[in-house]
Amino acid sequence: MTAGMESRMWKRLGAAAAAGAVCLLRSEYEKNHFTVEEETVVSPKIHREKKLVFITDVHDKEFGPGNGRLLDAIRREEPEGILVGGDLMVSKGVGSLDASFRLLEGLAAIGPVYYSLGNHELRLRQEREVYGDAYERLIRKAASLNIHMLRDKTLPLGEVDISGVDLPRCCYKKLFLEKPARMPEGCLERKLGAADRKRFQILLIHSPLYFAECRGWGADLSLAGHFHGGTIRLPLAGGLMTPQYQFFVPWCAGSFCQDGKRMVVGRGLGTHSINIRLNDRPQLLVIRLVPGKEQNGNFI
Repeated sequence: MTAGMESRMWKRLGAAAAAGAVCLLRSEYEKNHFTVEEETVVSPKIHREKKLVFITDVHDKEFGPGNGRLLDAIRREEPEGILVGGDLMVSKGVGSLDASFRLLEGLAAIGPVYYSLGNHELRLRQEREVYGDAYERLIRKAASLNIHMLRDKTLPLGEVDISGVDLPRCCYKKLFLEKPARMPEGCLERKLGAADRKRFQILLIHSPLYFAECRGWGADLSLAGHFHGGTIRLPLAGGLMTPQYQFFVPWCAGSFCQDGKRMVVGRGLGTHSINIRLNDRPQLLVIRLVPGKEQNGNFI
């Protein structure tokens, strides 16, 4: 290698190291600064405007002591209901509930909370040899705070029905397994019964892979998370990777409409195994339900 070639190599390595350092610094900033974003859903089934907030994939993250910054932001929105889409904690051999309990206490002091489980809560329930009675302690804590646990259950909130489903483990299988993630046929009907098509139906479903099944069941609005926005979001390409090691899945985050139904996928608030966020700030979602008419299969 000539001296000139060696010099160019070191310059390139230096530039790559500098770019890496900038990305890491940016990631640290993003992880600690959430955004408040609003989605408006218009439906003829809504007769009075309603505001809800949706959080998902907190994974023990705390924005200030006791999650004070997050709770203050929710309080300012004055929501009629707080929807929790699962994965408040990190299981994966950890399973501490301290941060989750602090957050649940704060949420319950603001308004009614509707909590549907994610794969990390379900892991607490399924792997008792690892986590002991953590799942039972979570359920008891929620009951003591009058939090509505939507474990394959539907509850009314005014003119809106809110359902939550515990997805079976097969729905979370990794990409490299022989049998990929899929929802068993008729799963939602067996777990939740028939949806009342005359009422506006919100379905909390942790994974966004199953929009077609949600629409078929009768959900007017499906709320999901799980994919953390894709961890690193790239211009045009969207989210890089999901927790199930799928790449460039288009529904890592955002709002999707089909057949007059809507799915909103939150980017979540925390991280766990891959502790990075880049162009993917944590997100508090405000859901505004607005009366409106249907035209050509779309709500206006």
